[in-house]
Amino acid sequence: MSRKQKKTLRRIIIAAIVFAIGIAMGIFYPESDGVMSPLFYVRTFLLIAAYLIAGFDVLLKAVRNILHGQVFDENFLMTIASIGAIIIGEYSEGAAVMIFYQVGELFQSVAVGKSRKSISDMMDINPESANVERNGEITETDPSEVQVGETVVIKPGERIPLDGVVIFGSGSLNTAALTGESTLRDVTEGDEVISGCVNTDGLLKIRVTKPYSDSTVSKILELVENSSTNKAKTENFITRFARVYTPIVVIGAVLLAVIPTVFIGLTSGEWQWSDWVYRALTFLVVSCPCALVISVPLSYFGGIGGASRHGIMIKGANYLEQLAKAKMFVFDKTGTLTKGSFSVTEKHPEGISENELLSLCAAAEQISNHPIAASVVKTAKAANANNEIPKAENAREIAGFGVEAEVDGKKIHAGNARLMKQIGLDITEYEAAGTVVYCAVNGVYRGYILVSDEIKEQSRSAISALKALGAEKTVMLTGDRKITAEKVAETIGLDEVKSQLLPDGKVKALEEIYEAKPPKSTLAYIGDGMNDAPSLARADVGIAMGALGSDAAIEAADIVLMNDNIENLPLSVRIARKTRRIVTENIVFALGVKAAVLVLAALGIGNMWLAVFADVGVAVLAIINAMRCMRITQQ
Repeated sequence: MSRKQKKTLRRIIIAAIVFAIGIAMGIFYPESDGVMSPLFYVRTFLLIAAYLIAGFDVLLKAVRNILHGQVFDENFLMTIASIGAIIIGEYSEGAAVMIFYQVGELFQSVAVGKSRKSISDMMDINPESANVERNGEITETDPSEVQVGETVVIKPGERIPLDGVVIFGSGSLNTAALTGESTLRDVTEGDEVISGCVNTDGLLKIRVTKPYSDSTVSKILELVENSSTNKAKTENFITRFARVYTPIVVIGAVLLAVIPTVFIGLTSGEWQWSDWVYRALTFLVVSCPCALVISVPLSYFGGIGGASRHGIMIKGANYLEQLAKAKMFVFDKTGTLTKGSFSVTEKHPEGISENELLSLCAAAEQISNHPIAASVVKTAKAANANNEIPKAENAREIAGFGVEAEVDGKKIHAGNARLMKQIGLDITEYEAAGTVVYCAVNGVYRGYILVSDEIKEQSRSAISALKALGAEKTVMLTGDRKITAEKVAETIGLDEVKSQLLPDGKVKALEEIYEAKPPKSTLAYIGDGMNDAPSLARADVGIAMGALGSDAAIEAADIVLMNDNIENLPLSVRIARKTRRIVTENIVFALGVKAAVLVLAALGIGNMWLAVFADVGVAVLAIINAMRCMRITQQ
């Protein structure tokens, strides 16, 4: 519990003890024949004291809100109902209403605190300082002041403050706060590391590759801070409903107190003010919309918090609600369904040696950040004793085709078959389950390299789990060749595949799928690359692979799978659907109980104690139900 919660609990306990003493005095020393003994005044004093101890802050809030024009809220309802009960002599019930209301508020505060914990834990990933090596000395600096290219020293037990590349040392990183994974990740010189991870052993020096504002930890913190601002439609409806509902029930309570009393008084001569005012006050307590106003946002907040425990960052409740309705799932291939860790598996030169073919392709490809290009460069460097490749000049990337560069005075083109045709070469396309990189030197075809990617072990089980959850269609969109794409789709059990798509072709294909989706369902797109950003933004809900995904993809996405585990996709869907189901349960339960007790209160059958249950009791039960959103595990 927080300090504020403990203080509230102490007040409730003190108020409850004083209330219990006052009630006990009434039981053991009852008034008789309407005679008010000194004990009556002592009992009354104790009950009013218990009321004030428990509810003075509610009274102050009600007055403050009225002065600011915010009249109809739960503080106003509780104040009017409890003071009214005291005015008509129902001291015990007036005090009980306030004490139990505060119990409900404390319970809500604790529940919110627990559901926030998983999200607030993410805030602890932000290091307060960075140890920067400057002129041979270590200087403690704010991470936001560290420049790209500077060297940061991370000792064992410290968090990595900025994204970078290890240039000295080796160690194991704890990534649990970011990805939800408990397994340590070993890193050594040349490995990329992301901010927020904890260095568990070994001294590391990293060269900073991104400013703090673009670092992983900064982007995650931004997601966390903004997650509560994007409300679900149900949340917005409940907020609007409460604004209309509360004034209506207040007017209804006034009419319930006045109309029957006046009618009976005029017809029979008996003015039963206390009876009908009591019913109206009971009506007010029952009508308090706390159960809905509290439990619905708490359910969504709990769902977001529960997801974050598994390394799933959801940017807002509205995206959680959209995901719950998803029936169609469209995937990128590379880095999403496959590992994105390519390797050169075949080399077929024509007129030059294998090493020369590999070296020329790598020299041209080194300007590209595509995983296939990176694998070619990595293989070429490993093949050379000095771990170097020729330098390229006037290099440029041709989106969807390949690269063009000058290497040692030679014009090099490396890319797909479309690139070869574009420069006027008529080649025979090689059919294989992999990506073929063709190479031309000074306009002469010089062979090809086959680069293969591995399918993620979890991809097949993830697709199977989605279909078990009712996914009506699973589609893969990729720029890869048809034979490679179809082999991947067949292996993991996808329903449909569209291949050889340029970046704009992906968006067009997604539009066609979107038009064909079932009514009232939503479409989710899952990708990781920069070229996936338009598709992620266009889908009803965009889901990015966070650990290896590009900044553009993470920025455009609504949900980020921080550990790149595709099995977290069906888990996300289950969290979203369970959250929506719990929200529906709470709405139906709260409105059902309140409607029944309101009728009983109006008929004089229900009393203030029943009203307390219909308000505080229902709110507590709804909160307990909402907390179930936190307890969803991987199956």
